[in-house]
Amino acid sequence: MRIHKFKFALLLMLMPLLHGCLIAAVGAGAAVGVGVAHDRRDTRTVIDDRRLAFSAEDAINRDRDFIGNDNYVKIVVYNGTLLLCGQVRSAELKQRAHAKVENFEGVKRIVNEIEVTDEPQGFWRRRQDNAMTARVKTALLDITSMPGFDPTRVNVTAVHGVVFLMGLVSHEEADAVVDTARNIGGVDKVVKVFEYAEPAAGGGA
Repeated sequence: MRIHKFKFALLLMLMPLLHGCLIAAVGAGAAVGVGVAHDRRDTRTVIDDRRLAFSAEDAINRDRDFIGNDNYVKIVVYNGTLLLCGQVRSAELKQRAHAKVENFEGVKRIVNEIEVTDEPQGFWRRRQDNAMTARVKTALLDITSMPGFDPTRVNVTAVHGVVFLMGLVSHEEADAVVDTARNIGGVDKVVKVFEYAEPAAGGGA
């Protein structure tokens, strides 16, 4: 009898944790679902890209040389294209980052835009990068000249005044996005890492 009471008490204690895990799982699934609803990639590709980004980031973060001295590498994956950006103190580190990710399953192309500099930007400058990324994303909402254009299909990453743009877009969409990003204060350079696909007739996805 005591064993049954113990099991019951244990179940009561675990229920909030189980409930939290269920909410987290449902939330994660919903996030993927919402993202795919606006994405030109299929669900499988979106999941594969996220898994690849996680694996690549883990490989970089396991190398102590990329931690400290303000070295940092950002990784963005879209449709199998892996973008490396950030700043490191030597060309050897830039090439090492490339070597660490090039053999992962699902990598179709690597765009290595890591900057080599004696003085990588610190924490506060990186926060400015985050603010710039947000400003560009907000500005894309003002592109209303193209019916069916969805700014959420464009991935924006800013590093030290350089804005990297990724996504599966039409040439017309790419031109509008680049023109918008170039006119944001503080943007020194725009790098296109787009893939091009003309939208279906009628401006659909």
